[in-house]
Amino acid sequence: MFALFLDALLLQAGYNAALVALGAALLGMAAGAGGTFLFLRKRALVSDAVAHATLPGVGIAFILMVALGGDGRNLPGLLLGSAVSAGLGLLAVQWIAGRTRLAEDVAIGAVLSVFFGFGIVLLTIIQTMTRGYQAGLESFLLGSTAGMLFQDAVVIAVGGALAAAFVVVFRRPMTLVAFDPEFSASSGIDVRRMDLAMMGLVMAVTVIGLKIVGLILIVAMLIIPPVTARFWTERSERVILIAGLVGGLSGYLGAALSASAPNLPTGPIIVLVGFAFFLVSLLLAPGRGVLAAVIRRRQFQLRVHRRQGLLALAHGEAIFDPLTLAVLRREGLIRQDGVATEKGRAHAAKTLRDERRWALARRLYQDEAVAGRYDGLTPIETVLTRDEIAELDRRLGPPAPAI
Repeated sequence: MFALFLDALLLQAGYNAALVALGAALLGMAAGAGGTFLFLRKRALVSDAVAHATLPGVGIAFILMVALGGDGRNLPGLLLGSAVSAGLGLLAVQWIAGRTRLAEDVAIGAVLSVFFGFGIVLLTIIQTMTRGYQAGLESFLLGSTAGMLFQDAVVIAVGGALAAAFVVVFRRPMTLVAFDPEFSASSGIDVRRMDLAMMGLVMAVTVIGLKIVGLILIVAMLIIPPVTARFWTERSERVILIAGLVGGLSGYLGAALSASAPNLPTGPIIVLVGFAFFLVSLLLAPGRGVLAAVIRRRQFQLRVHRRQGLLALAHGEAIFDPLTLAVLRREGLIRQDGVATEKGRAHAAKTLRDERRWALARRLYQDEAVAGRYDGLTPIETVLTRDEIAELDRRLGPPAPAI
């Protein structure tokens, strides 16, 4: 299996497999970058409504193509039908949210359930038809590349490329609208059109990804990459870039895995690869990851024990806490028997002096900006200037000798 996976990664598993891998990568890039705007705009659930609203379009398009003498499984025709249906679902959500007292999440739930239920009814009817080739339509639910024709793969690859190009061209105004619609409007940006552009991009990604990922899982391709990217950066442009990269890698690696294991569905594999990236980011991201948070908490805990230990030394109190003793011993501030070293006495005197400086500074300046920065651990030199510290020392008098 590894040899097959390696061939798929190197685009050596056949034209169709190569096109599917490239199409999935382009689709993942567009989905990740496009989903970022929904994520920033706090409209992630809209993608769920759009995805589920595509199913009636698939069923109606199949029925119409069969009625016109076709086999019903022409991918461009099915995608066109799903696009029309998704557009109607999106308009329905906007109309309900804008013209009634119902919240947007209620509108999304109503449209999602009604359209998806109608789609299931249509699929049931299609299965009873005597004309057309119904086999494979269920792949639009979970995605599948088995039996995909060359021209189908070309349609998906071209569609993914166009969606990715759209993100590159309109990323700046869509980012501005996602962050601050009022400022965008005052800057001359048509917020309504940009919102429609975002929704149109989501609809395009959803429709293009139906065959590969399926309507149930395409939402994950729109949401997981931007959430993953958010762990790694604070800047919006980098979030878009990293989300596109995560989405592209998820699509490419997932399609390669699917090509090497044809019995496994493509969509779930792509989503699981994306989730693996999310899990790694959740655990290991340097700024927001779980491991980084644990390390910061541990460092804060050690700093607190160090400060409390030094204050205890300054007041001549005994120290019994094992962690405090371990911290002070590791820095050479006390000996093994618990007696303060010369270095420890100097640090203890400095810590006690800083405590008195802080207390006097709060009384003198009565400045919330100064008082708010005091946590007992922040060095006074990072908050006050040398002249201010010198004035505090003049008022306090000479420091007490080290114990």
